[in-house]
Amino acid sequence: MSIPHVKPSATNMKSIHHGLARACATSVLLFWLTATGAAQEAPVPVEQEPHHHVVLKNNDVLVMHVVLPAGETTLYHTHSRDRVSVALTSTMLAQQELGKPEGKPGMTHPGDISAITSNGPYTHRLRNLGPATFEVVDVEFFHRPDNPSTTAAAPVAAENPSARAYKWVLAPGATTPMHTHERPYLILAVTPMQLKMSAPDGRTMTHAINAGDFHWIDAKVTHTLANAGSTEGEIVEIELK
Repeated sequence: MSIPHVKPSATNMKSIHHGLARACATSVLLFWLTATGAAQEAPVPVEQEPHHHVVLKNNDVLVMHVVLPAGETTLYHTHSRDRVSVALTSTMLAQQELGKPEGKPGMTHPGDISAITSNGPYTHRLRNLGPATFEVVDVEFFHRPDNPSTTAAAPVAAENPSARAYKWVLAPGATTPMHTHERPYLILAVTPMQLKMSAPDGRTMTHAINAGDFHWIDAKVTHTLANAGSTEGEIVEIELK
């Protein structure tokens, strides 16, 4: 049995052409979205991003230890508060803001401090292009002070409207000047060291600390910090204003 040849009508041909055009346009759009990174996952709040591990949350601060192995990329995540970040490792890192091309990669170094002022929600992702795991401690502040302190405890390494950061790089046996924290603060180890703390009355405490160890102090404190070990050590103090 032969199948009769049916010549398509002009109306049918027009529908076929329109369908093909739509299919081609869809394919081109999907290719463009994939190529430009515009087809991206929905952003998550920073504390829900899997590489951001919440290690402290109280009425004043949210502290996260970020661990991003070599070759991995975070989800797009949103920061909505002033924050201070302290790098713990060296690697090559690239950042990409939502809806924009990936930025130029740059090296991170232990002790790098970023004090970022929030002007509204900021959404980005991080990609580790280097050979080593990227680690950073990120401290976000829930409140800007109504009456910020005008007195710094020490030379300021970085600051924003919510906090000041002080950096101490201590050779073996070196001691900081005696200084006073009038506001709550976080003390963070950038490197392993034997940390000795001394009060004005002569009382001392010595602790073996590792990179990333921290302690939150919600009291007025006057002290010196000393390196009681045999290798150089680095400490960052982040004080609320």
